[in-house]
Amino acid sequence: MPFAAPPTLNTSATSTDKVAAGAFSILFVDDEPSILSSLKRLFRPKGYQIHLAEGGHAALALLEQVAVDLVISDMRMPEMDGVQFLEQVRLRWPDTVRLLLTGYADIAATIDAVNRGEIYRYISKPWDDADILLIVHDALAQRALEQENKRLESLAQAQNTELKSAHAHLESLVAQRITELTVANDALQKAHEQLKSNFITSIKVFSALVELRGGNLAGHSRRVADMARQMAIKLGLDSRHTHDVFVAGLLHEIGKVGFGDDMLTTAIVNLTPRQLDLYRRHPARAEQLLTPLPDLKGSTELIAAQFERFDGTGHPRRLTHDAIPLGARILALASDYDNMLSGALAKRELGEPEARALVEKNRGKRYDPKVADALLAVLNATALDGLQKTTVAERKVAVGQLQAGMVLSRDLITPSGLMMLSAQHVLDDRMIRKIADFEKSAELSLFAYVRMDQ
Repeated sequence: MPFAAPPTLNTSATSTDKVAAGAFSILFVDDEPSILSSLKRLFRPKGYQIHLAEGGHAALALLEQVAVDLVISDMRMPEMDGVQFLEQVRLRWPDTVRLLLTGYADIAATIDAVNRGEIYRYISKPWDDADILLIVHDALAQRALEQENKRLESLAQAQNTELKSAHAHLESLVAQRITELTVANDALQKAHEQLKSNFITSIKVFSALVELRGGNLAGHSRRVADMARQMAIKLGLDSRHTHDVFVAGLLHEIGKVGFGDDMLTTAIVNLTPRQLDLYRRHPARAEQLLTPLPDLKGSTELIAAQFERFDGTGHPRRLTHDAIPLGARILALASDYDNMLSGALAKRELGEPEARALVEKNRGKRYDPKVADALLAVLNATALDGLQKTTVAERKVAVGQLQAGMVLSRDLITPSGLMMLSAQHVLDDRMIRKIADFEKSAELSLFAYVRMDQ
């Protein structure tokens, strides 16, 4: 069966020339003219460009002048044998494919050629025409593929560089636009626009809408979000799913926005049957509110399933075990635990030991055992201040001691649980004056946590 040369890939100026010529170039090296003539007669009809050299030195001189895709060298030659020649080719033209033609029976010499010359294959004399054509065809096809991979990698790197430059330019434009909008917005919006993550800040403000009505809700969503994020990290969730869990914690009670004050201030165990039925529907209400926002799809699914229980006794679908999204199992326990401490779940506020005991009692029933373990691990390992963990060196500063340029290491929270500014906000003189005015008008004593490295 005849073998045509594989299609040449356009990887460089040299490759472009070969495409135009329709052939790869092959160099045959042997000290016997008859062998060279036989190889030339065999390969030239296949469309290859053929070069001949009677010995290693002549071949090296030719390679200095001509680009060659593949070299086939005899093993035994005077002055420079095949091993020495192919080693030189490897060092000086590493992309050239190297084949060894040998009738020499010494296996040690062949191994030496493989090691020193890093040859693609060796071919025994006398060769079979079909075999040697197939070997050369495959070797050149592999070389073409490797060259194309290099070209694509180089192209990808160039495109990545362009994308990074475009992204940096876009970020610069966005930052410039945010600065312009700051002048027109009120104090809270101006503060939020300077945050490292405008998206998360907006979600925090959104989740605070229900909490502004007071009662046991104050700060609940923020604490649940922080606790749920730490539990997700303990359970090995990746960054995307951890982010979904955190946002779900911030928004998990947004479905309560239509509840009356009596519903919001009544412990769950004291709700009437009608109120309890309405209460159980708030995750579905939240799902309806958030579904139009595609960026919140992952978090919305967790919120909708937050009342499912590990043993299948939950609502609305009575899912069980792993059929419940892991993020929803995390969210349910983080919310229940905070409600235990605040008195929103039972008839009274529970102390931490009582809350832990209640979690243990419901392990495998209401709660996933591994999620319960993650909660207890977080409680045991983390020093919590309002369930907000700090991972940077910080210090506590009174409002009167704040200075422009300070960076908040934590959210700035009022005693009622209202978030004024988010972590990573860089304070300026104007914002410091507004915080001081708020402190004075509300007759409060506020403190901020700022980074030590700023």
